[in-house]
Amino acid sequence: MSDSKPGIIRRIFRFIGSIVSAIRTIIGVVVLIFIVTTIGGMFADDLQPIPNEGALYLAPSGFLVDQKTYTDPLEQILSQGNGQESETLVRDVIEALEAAGNDSRITHLLLDTDYMSGAGLSKLEEISTALLRFKESGKPIIAVADNFSQQQYYLAAHADQIMLNPLGGVMITGFASYNSYFKEALDKLKVNIHVFRVGEYKSAVEPYLGNSMSAAVKEERRAMINELWQFYGSQVEELRGLPIGAINDYTNNLHLKLRAANGDSAILAKEQGLVDQIASRTEMLAYLNEVIPTTDGEFNSINLRGYLSHVRREKVTSSAAKKHRVALVVAKGTILDGEQPEGSVGGDTLASIFSNLRDDEDVKAVVLRVDSPGGSAFASEIIRDAMAATRADGVPIVISMGSVAASGGYWIATEADQVLAMSTTITGSIGVFGVIPTVENSMAALGIYSDGVSTADISGVMQLDRAMTPQAEMFFQAGVDNIYTRFIALVADSRGSTPAAIHEIAQGRVWTGEQALELGLVDQLGDLNDAIKVAAELANLSDYMVDYRRKPLTVYEQFLSGMNSSVGASLAALGVTASGDSWIPDVLRGQAKTLIKPLDALGNLSDPKGIYVYCDQCPI
Repeated sequence: MSDSKPGIIRRIFRFIGSIVSAIRTIIGVVVLIFIVTTIGGMFADDLQPIPNEGALYLAPSGFLVDQKTYTDPLEQILSQGNGQESETLVRDVIEALEAAGNDSRITHLLLDTDYMSGAGLSKLEEISTALLRFKESGKPIIAVADNFSQQQYYLAAHADQIMLNPLGGVMITGFASYNSYFKEALDKLKVNIHVFRVGEYKSAVEPYLGNSMSAAVKEERRAMINELWQFYGSQVEELRGLPIGAINDYTNNLHLKLRAANGDSAILAKEQGLVDQIASRTEMLAYLNEVIPTTDGEFNSINLRGYLSHVRREKVTSSAAKKHRVALVVAKGTILDGEQPEGSVGGDTLASIFSNLRDDEDVKAVVLRVDSPGGSAFASEIIRDAMAATRADGVPIVISMGSVAASGGYWIATEADQVLAMSTTITGSIGVFGVIPTVENSMAALGIYSDGVSTADISGVMQLDRAMTPQAEMFFQAGVDNIYTRFIALVADSRGSTPAAIHEIAQGRVWTGEQALELGLVDQLGDLNDAIKVAAELANLSDYMVDYRRKPLTVYEQFLSGMNSSVGASLAALGVTASGDSWIPDVLRGQAKTLIKPLDALGNLSDPKGIYVYCDQCPI
């Protein structure tokens, strides 16, 4: 028998074979897990029924949004159990609250805000409306938290009983509007920024022009955030039965009050009437077991996801015979050209959705939910044109403004039969700008120069390594002026006004929904449900169902999305819950986004002519 080792070629093939075998094994295990969890998901609802008596456990996770940002379905499946949901749909929360208020099985609402990262004020206002309707049922609301941020506390203030951890606090700091400015840095880099704009208040370009906010924009921002802060404070004071000005006093003197309370923020919150009870997690659990119906000593509850599964199953059965539909379409994020994933507004994407709606005879009206600061002027017009074709077919369109519907977001709102906004919506910003950087001086500092010949002075207009000529500057400014003229003409036509009158309230200035109503830029104040009712009335519908329309998924995406739902349901049924927060605090992540926002926006906007209808500081 030979004891010599196999040859090098054979060893290489054996090694490759072992790798292939390992890959097959891994794939087999993954497929098996998918099959098991998918099958388990089919029965997950049976594992968590709605209790005969119990609480709806409402714990919104991540940011409250109108549309979730697209994530690859396979990535969602593989990340199950690795972290909290980064976004929660506002309409999911409202739908659950509306159903729970009329559901005899739901005896309490347990509101846990610890997992909520943030939300626009108008989204909080919409949920507030739903919470107030829930309170009319007489069912108690209990809010619990380790800590309350300003946004979290707005929702908690609706509770009949607010419980706070002894090491927690209520952090109410007011509103602010700050930006980063890059003029000095750009000068040091010898980058020339060429700005073309119409509108004294069109502030998106200011970070590239100076090192501070202009007086005009400061005046506008101060008026806006003061109005929003007044709304926040008065709402919380009314909900908590606090004297007028109490919230403003708490915020302005927080440092003094906290020192007087020996640094104990929980005690301070209770002394100020912001919370009702200070309790550890163990004490909170004991209280909940005492006041909410229990089974085997533990209070009965069902979470948002599980409850909506039951509610929607029942709703599908009751709506099966309803043929007429009000389509709900969401335009959330920056408006960009072409096809875009959800979380951004693609001009071609949204136009395609409206084209499909026109082909559906069952769709009798459309509600377009706009939550966008604008973006590409060209993409905005592509969307508006598709909406116009839909209205020409006799299908009414109602705009529901979310947290922000400004600039390009307002451009598309001009093509509607009715426009509704929340009182805290940020809208307007009717202005136009273009930004083109050139780096001829930066290149020259490195000893690099551009030279050559052309048939005309404007031939090399898009070469960023050459100085911009006066002819090119005239060319770009004329384009911006033209888009502004079109913009105010669209607004004037849609609002029954004149371009001159619209110019007086335009020029890039932003308004709250309350102000926009007074100025005639919107038709009425109301939430998404109000907009749906208005759309149904315009279409003379008394019996209809709401049909949420989105960008069509591929067969692959549909399969994995269905599997993802089953996996999530199975893991929840097995008691596997999301855990593990990012090590970066939410507040620091927010500040980081604020710092890079102007540069990020400049890099992502993609109008073919470089002309934008975009509001950089609209979201509050």
